[in-house]
Amino acid sequence: MTSAAPAGTFTIGGDLPVHRMGYGAMRITGEGIWGEPDDPDAARALLRRALELGVNLIDTADSYGPQVSERLIAEALHPYPDELVIATKGGSVRPGPGQWVLNGRPEHLKQACEDSLRRLRLDRIDLYQLHAIDPNVPLAESLGALKELQDQGKVRHIGVSNFNARQLEEARGLVDVVSVQNRYSVSDRGSQDVLDACEANHIAFLPYFPLAAGRLTRPGGALDAIAKAHDATTGQVALAWLLQSSPNAIPIPGTSSGEHLEENYAAASLELSSEEMETLGAA
Repeated sequence: MTSAAPAGTFTIGGDLPVHRMGYGAMRITGEGIWGEPDDPDAARALLRRALELGVNLIDTADSYGPQVSERLIAEALHPYPDELVIATKGGSVRPGPGQWVLNGRPEHLKQACEDSLRRLRLDRIDLYQLHAIDPNVPLAESLGALKELQDQGKVRHIGVSNFNARQLEEARGLVDVVSVQNRYSVSDRGSQDVLDACEANHIAFLPYFPLAAGRLTRPGGALDAIAKAHDATTGQVALAWLLQSSPNAIPIPGTSSGEHLEENYAAASLELSSEEMETLGAA
């Protein structure tokens, strides 16, 4: 049976156990991550189906839509099951379609968190992440705002996103960082040193764009050959590789398709051999 449960669990921050296959809620918005989806009812149904498949970590951001993803999550799932962890992000604003502008000013982050609490209908956000470092604002000021929110009981745990290893080390000197969300996949391992740091410090690593595989999916390529051997898709193999490559990895594949949703979580049951893992590791 398709389920996120066979992926195993990771306890974020020492007190938030989640299945190691989450759901990234960026794609439930309109085209270009802007505005309403073509079929809001279908988007809400997709979110409910994700929970039926055992997903208990949903990742979103105030900039997805903007605001649309968070609102749809609340409309579809509130009141939330006790075991559901909703992670959201602040620090990136959307002036228009295709535009992403960083804003790590403390006053902005505090207001963004307040707005996310309201849209998500929460008293406290389990995992609040700095979307990226604003080069115009000292990191200590941005994370200081998140720490204030944590001290006020509005944020349970603090995470970061799009950080390199040096920036993560700096952040950990300022606040207790429990998660890092970076781009990472079988064909994009630029954040390997960040993942290594997460493993060394029991920090959750949320790889986004986990299905990116590029040339590895070409006919006869490493992913293609392994997928055929397992009667699976190349995307399922890419997800299985992530799950088996690190106990700290929590892939958050996103989709607006019900068919792809089922396909993604079937990957939680896919077991790759040590030889297959080595082949993909060297690819």
